[in-house]
Amino acid sequence: MAHPKRQHSAQRRHKRQTHQKLNAPSLHPCPQCKRPIIAHRVCPFCGYYKGKPIVEIEVKEKKKKG
Repeated sequence: MAHPKRQHSAQRRHKRQTHQKLNAPSLHPCPQCKRPIIAHRVCPFCGYYKGKPIVEIEVKEKKKKG
């Protein structure tokens, strides 16, 4: 196994790690319900994609306290 003769500097390590980061997904408004969604995906709120209903979304009923 090869071993480095000298320790790599922190600057060299940081230069290598600059590309290892997470990007936030870009959100666009849904044309039907105007809520923010990830592009090129079925809207999880209304179930539409490209102006056509794809998935039927069930509406949850709120529970009454008491």
